[in-house]
Amino acid sequence: MKYDLIVIGSGPGGYVAAIRAAQLGMKTAVVEREEIGGICLNWGCIPTKALLKSAQVFNYMKHASDYGISLEGEPKPDFEAIVKRSRDVADGMSKGVQYLFKKNKIELLKGFGKLKSSNQVEVTDAEKKSTTYEASHIILATGARSRELPNLPIDGKKIIGYRKAMTLDKLPESMVVVGSGAIGSEFAFFYNSMGVDVTLVEYLPTILPIEDEEVSKQLERSFKKAKMKVMTNSSVEKVDTSGKLCKVTIKTKKGEEVVEAEIVLSAVGIATNLEGLGLEETGVKTEKGKVLVDDFYKTNIEGVYAIGDIVHGPALAHTASHEGITCAEAIAGMNPDPIDYGNIPSCTYTNPEVASVGMTEKQAKEAGYEIKVGKFPFSASGKASAAGNKEGFVKVIFDAKYGEWLGCHMIGDNVTEMIAEAVAARKLETTGHEIIKTIHPHPTMSEAIMEAAAAAYDEVIHL
Repeated sequence: MKYDLIVIGSGPGGYVAAIRAAQLGMKTAVVEREEIGGICLNWGCIPTKALLKSAQVFNYMKHASDYGISLEGEPKPDFEAIVKRSRDVADGMSKGVQYLFKKNKIELLKGFGKLKSSNQVEVTDAEKKSTTYEASHIILATGARSRELPNLPIDGKKIIGYRKAMTLDKLPESMVVVGSGAIGSEFAFFYNSMGVDVTLVEYLPTILPIEDEEVSKQLERSFKKAKMKVMTNSSVEKVDTSGKLCKVTIKTKKGEEVVEAEIVLSAVGIATNLEGLGLEETGVKTEKGKVLVDDFYKTNIEGVYAIGDIVHGPALAHTASHEGITCAEAIAGMNPDPIDYGNIPSCTYTNPEVASVGMTEKQAKEAGYEIKVGKFPFSASGKASAAGNKEGFVKVIFDAKYGEWLGCHMIGDNVTEMIAEAVAARKLETTGHEIIKTIHPHPTMSEAIMEAAAAAYDEVIHL
């Protein structure tokens, strides 16, 4: 069987690349060993957001009286139903991608894909039967999995990864979450909201370490307000799982501390899925666990490309999708623009939410910019007051000389829906004054972006 393109992996990078290629007239096939849609759709972005929505609704119910609503009795989470809803949402989305494959005449090849040469892919199915397919172009989009630390081996029972965290049989009474990036922070928030006694451990000085320091500190305050224990500048040295509870030895600046918990969730990053892909045999170059590619995702081997978590860049679903589109368009000879990796939004779906794009204040200063910084708290927002959650703020950073929008950092309700304004404005090279003069609807949370820009130029009205 001969194809124009074979994509190995059907996650948000792979399936999007395949669909764009099919739209451009290529005969396309996708190799997938597990569920269509990959980790993001089945075990990542989508089902976790369903869990977090349940947590949000539960929190609203617990505070119903704040909104003038009386509920009889204390609301309780039905954990089994919450997990089932999450899985149903993921299944529905997976079926949606299957429909898109049929609509675009993309063939699904079930099994494990391996490069046999620059234009051949061997697919081994569940019965260990292997079939070789030919393609003019091959895109590797195999994604990543939970990274395991030597002193934190995942056993799937007491020490778990993110997959198991989405499908536990029952709510544990206590949990230690190791790692406070987006995955760790979101699960810490979810289980804390469900009533679990959560301890969040982070090796670096702040949680969400890649975010602006002020944002990270605000989220830490919010977590502590919600009765979560947060331990920064701390590392898990060992876990004793021999007893009924895990005994977690945590090294802090003050010495070692032992925390007991029913479950330990390891959320210490990801490891790329490169094993068994035939990279060594075909001569595809890698570096530090990543495939080396050019601006259009071409490897050193003619006809072989790589996108998503397995190449250098932020391991985010929307990044992988745009890499897939750019790669497919380059293969088709469309001359797309390279992706601007300095303008990719980052979102964390805790409560409050966190969203950002561009440089932090510290990064802008280190880069030598003279900057103007504006900050607008949601405590001064009419919409936030009406909605009942005034935590958080919008922070904007501009180049003082030319007005270039260097960075935008938000923490608060619905800010993951708001960050696209900053991404689009930065793409269009919009200046601070142009944002100030852009009329924002009232009352909305998005007004805070305009107000923060005005604050940077000493023109803010509502502070």
